[in-house]
Amino acid sequence: MRLLTDLQLPELQARIAATVPGVELVQVDNESGVPEGMTGDALFTTGIPGPHLEALLAPAVGVRWIHLYGTGVDGFPLHLVGDRALTCSRGSTATAIAEWVLAMLLADAKQLPASWVTSPPAHWYFASLDVLAGKQLGLVGLGAIGSAVARRALAFDMSVSALVRSPRSLAEGIQRAGDIETLLASSDYLVLAAPATASTHHLLDRRRLAIARPGLRLVNVARGSLVDHDALRWALDEGIVAHAYLDTAEPEPVPAAHWLYTHPGVSLSPHISWCEPAALERVLSLFLANLECFMRGEPLAGGVDVDAGY
Repeated sequence: MRLLTDLQLPELQARIAATVPGVELVQVDNESGVPEGMTGDALFTTGIPGPHLEALLAPAVGVRWIHLYGTGVDGFPLHLVGDRALTCSRGSTATAIAEWVLAMLLADAKQLPASWVTSPPAHWYFASLDVLAGKQLGLVGLGAIGSAVARRALAFDMSVSALVRSPRSLAEGIQRAGDIETLLASSDYLVLAAPATASTHHLLDRRRLAIARPGLRLVNVARGSLVDHDALRWALDEGIVAHAYLDTAEPEPVPAAHWLYTHPGVSLSPHISWCEPAALERVLSLFLANLECFMRGEPLAGGVDVDAGY
């Protein structure tokens, strides 16, 4: 069995040898391209578009299964997948991202870092801080990340409502939102955790933001394309959105001198909510488990619906 990869992971060969013997790992250089006549059974890829990826996905190469290092497939050439199996590392970063979301909610309620003092303040013993208990959290998307956020928010006694695409039963304590408008009008905090698809592009536009509950706090750990940033700037200036915590934006990287860097109502981070010491290990463990399943002809985890786009 031959596995092709465009990932630069020195430990991958040793991990495969220890976990799934009998796999030949072939490293493909993104710059020099794919050697003529190269074949393989599976592809472990960054998913970054380019000529090398298109070459690896060519029918002549023979790849039958594709696994993406990350979760989002919005930049992947889905039209080249055909009837092959496509999986991603769904859920591998859910814990880290959910903790980042709760950190933003707590920092907002407790006014951090503004609450710290470096000289005698005007008042001791009093501040206009808030609590999360009793606040309404709206979730757009209830996959691995959204579910992880919901569990933590419920532990803080927040009320949680979620907008989900497919009809299914929800975990105890989570209410189903009928539509995005209802969710916006009722939420104190809104967390975006849905994939980037044609149906979610600029999901938060000016029309929808105009009906949001005044003082809304927005947290985006999905994709920047879910938000019309011109509309967001308007909503921030109008006081409809009190603050936006953005770990993702459009485009990325955000260009120098962009208004997102300096607006007082925006806290922007460089797409790092997923980071943790065990992030790579989680991805590799998920991939290696799938590799074993692939070799045994068993169902794979993290399957991507090419038609739905996630």
